[in-house]
Amino acid sequence: MKKSRFRIPVRALQPAAAVGLLLLLAWLAQLARPGAPLQPNTAPQPAAAPNTPELTFNAADRILILAPHPDDETIGNGGVIQKAVSLGLPVRVVFLTNGDANQWSFVLYRKQPELLPGQVEAMGLVRHDEAVAATTALGLKPEQLTFLGYPDFGTLAIWTTHWRDEPPLRSMLTRVIQVPYTNAYHPGAAYKGEEILADLEAILKEFRPTKVFLSHPADLNPDHMALYAFTRVALWDLGLTPQLYPYLVHDPHWPQPRGQAPDRPLTPPASLVGEVTWWNLPLSREEVSRKQMALEAHRTQYESNARYLASFIRANELFGDYAPTVMLAGDADVNLEADAGKPSAVAPEELTGAERAAFVGVEWHTVRRTGSDLVLSLVLSKPLAEGVALSAYLFGYRLDRPFAAMPKIHVRVGELSDTVYDQTRELRDTGVQVSRDAHTIVLRVPLALLGDPDRALTAARTYLGNLPLDSAAWRVLDFKAE
Repeated sequence: MKKSRFRIPVRALQPAAAVGLLLLLAWLAQLARPGAPLQPNTAPQPAAAPNTPELTFNAADRILILAPHPDDETIGNGGVIQKAVSLGLPVRVVFLTNGDANQWSFVLYRKQPELLPGQVEAMGLVRHDEAVAATTALGLKPEQLTFLGYPDFGTLAIWTTHWRDEPPLRSMLTRVIQVPYTNAYHPGAAYKGEEILADLEAILKEFRPTKVFLSHPADLNPDHMALYAFTRVALWDLGLTPQLYPYLVHDPHWPQPRGQAPDRPLTPPASLVGEVTWWNLPLSREEVSRKQMALEAHRTQYESNARYLASFIRANELFGDYAPTVMLAGDADVNLEADAGKPSAVAPEELTGAERAAFVGVEWHTVRRTGSDLVLSLVLSKPLAEGVALSAYLFGYRLDRPFAAMPKIHVRVGELSDTVYDQTRELRDTGVQVSRDAHTIVLRVPLALLGDPDRALTAARTYLGNLPLDSAAWRVLDFKAE
């Protein structure tokens, strides 16, 4: 049974700036727990992450690392970068955002809040420079880095609700609706889904990677979720099939123990064992030490979150992904969770007493294709109550139709009523059927509503008002594999 995990506050729709900032600071405060400074790794290292295949490289590899924020490239891939450099392989690192909404770390760095739009953008440039320093320590040159400059803490909202006729997202802190950084890959690009997708596709088409390291679909940070989903669509559009190696960063019960443990192996989180195929990359003592040096170069982050970030200085790095779920025509259920059962009702630490009492956990149960319908089953820790809702997202994909033009379906299931949206537009007479009992929600969705897709991306999340409580990871459904 999967335990409830710390949930990062994020909304499908853009929040009011004040509310969003309070939620953001609450989350960041949970992460800012000081730890002892790291010491060089001098002891013999144990065998790392047993029972997982080892990740290897060959002379033809081209390595692309996609990082939601500056520091993710080192947290998840500091060893990958070093090994690729030592082998003389082409390496490129792409940052989705400049990390300019991480106000807690900026309070500690500047000794005061950085809340004016100009100050926030300036901190985005600070994090840009930290990324350059960190990757230089790992052996890269500045010209091997690309900064897209999209809004920190905003790209999941762009993914769900800012395509085509919808207006660009307005950043919560910078208050702009387009990339403000002149040194970005595409300065002035609107905060729209098609702009992010176009940038990723241009980079993928030009670089032609053989291995792509990207954020994990089960990661709890909204920008990490979004980057995984955008990358999946970009690769489908281009018909590219590099090996994908997602890395996990945000999970409050992982890695364990927290803090300095550079001689311990990083092992898969218990909640994902049996669901995800993992690869292990052992690191030498020198590589661990250099990764530590690179992580410390992200000064704004390391000084505020030393104990948390130190947890990733381990004897190895781990990468894993869900296999796409093949949707054969018929009535057979396919299990999406290895041990699907009623989720734990243990609420995240940062919630208030009232919020903890209202907490509803959610996880995937089954999916099946019945005739022209898709049937999804989700399990709840307890029934939905007043003010608590489940949101299920279903985004279809077809190669012969621009993804921006495909429906972006959001089914919101409340205590007493259900509503279907395409982005922010409420839909009527959709044919969507919702059935429920105390702990199960079953959605029957016509495939035509999704644009008769070849593939689909789907996720689910519970909310108390606008505050997310729990979530089920983005999963890929393949309707054409038969």
